[in-house]
Amino acid sequence: MPITLQSTVGGFSAEFMRKLPGVEQAMIAHGLEPSEFVISKDRATPAAMVPFVGPFFYDYTVFIGEESFTVTEPNDMVFMDYFYQRCIAEDGPSPEEERRARRPGLINRLFRWMAQPI
Repeated sequence: MPITLQSTVGGFSAEFMRKLPGVEQAMIAHGLEPSEFVISKDRATPAAMVPFVGPFFYDYTVFIGEESFTVTEPNDMVFMDYFYQRCIAEDGPSPEEERRARRPGLINRLFRWMAQPI
């Protein structure tokens, strides 16, 4: 079953809808069940603020069971890229991130060097 989509501002773009099945397949490959997700698209600015132009940004709220998060983006494709990256992200740090985290910073190395006896 696919992700449930909701919108108060006229729906999602055609490009978003074309790429959505690929995102759902990536979610399944990473152990996520698309049918547990609901994506809601709403206007990020009040309608009275800019009545003569459309919204500049949209709030995309993703519901997963009892949890949710909201991201403000300028269009559907920017949101899709963000959402896709979150879906395929690794749970833990990558080996390179672990190496960088263990390596002492410049200031620590300088202090250790200065603390050595002459």
